[in-house]
Amino acid sequence: MPANLPPDYYAAEERFRTAKTPAEKIACLEEMLMIMPKHKGTDKLKADLRRRISKLKDQAGNKKSQTRRNIAFRIEKEGAGQVMVIGPANTGKSSLVAALTHATPEVADFPMSTWKPLPGMMPLSDIQIQLVDTPPLNADYVEPDLLDLIRRTDLALIVLDITTDPLEQLEKTISFLEEHRIVARRKKDTYDMSRFVSFIPFLLFANKYDDESCDENLAIFTELLEEQWPVVAASVKTGRNMGDLKRAIVAHLKIIRVYSKARNKEPDMTAPFILKTGSTVEDFAAKVHLDFLQKLKNARVWGKNVFDGQMVHRDHVLEDGDIVELNI
Repeated sequence: MPANLPPDYYAAEERFRTAKTPAEKIACLEEMLMIMPKHKGTDKLKADLRRRISKLKDQAGNKKSQTRRNIAFRIEKEGAGQVMVIGPANTGKSSLVAALTHATPEVADFPMSTWKPLPGMMPLSDIQIQLVDTPPLNADYVEPDLLDLIRRTDLALIVLDITTDPLEQLEKTISFLEEHRIVARRKKDTYDMSRFVSFIPFLLFANKYDDESCDENLAIFTELLEEQWPVVAASVKTGRNMGDLKRAIVAHLKIIRVYSKARNKEPDMTAPFILKTGSTVEDFAAKVHLDFLQKLKNARVWGKNVFDGQMVHRDHVLEDGDIVELNI
């Protein structure tokens, strides 16, 4: 029997996904229980919600003993986007973060050298992107807080070792994530929205693509993939194709840089505003200041799909690198 959940339920579910504290999560789950229709089709869902509320309350009761662990797994988003670097042990996650950021994760040849997440900022042109090194995904045990981190990230970068059965590594990683209801966003249409699934973008990084001798491994791997996964092959060790990886990360974050310009002044090209791809002049105005959004009449834009200083309306879609002068 279908659950037939109302829109208010899904709104509360979305708030639950972005909640950061146990108290906030409990409040969202209790709201979902109140909103949920009472019939046989929702019995299992109700039971699941009650179990989750009970578990969160137990965690809150043990807060004192868990404080140190919770702090270790509390990573605030910074920069133009957050990328969670995940995958099996010894694929090069820590080496990647160390190479692209100023962070200093422990890099070792033995597995499980990383036991807590460590963020670092990757500079790229005039923006910075946050990369977070994480402990290996372990089917025997995983910190619930790590799964919550992955659920809230902007992009999951799955690191694979191209020299050691990357297909098996990928299958185990995807299976593990889906067991914990973390699914590639492109599969969203195939899932029942009542299952508390978190949909996030995935990007595969085939690491240890050191030189031409690895070309055959990459060809075999991509040929055996049953689904059309986005894959970038590069080498942290030799630096081969690392520029491709950076560009792919930005592309999958789906962000654009927009620069502000005051009337009769030169544009500020030092600190771009970061917007989602497809954002409009109205979105940019809201990002600058609420007053601009409320009083905005029109704007002038310098960029790719306009002539210099072209007058546009609120609904004009901006491109990466556009310069905008807001008129109020």
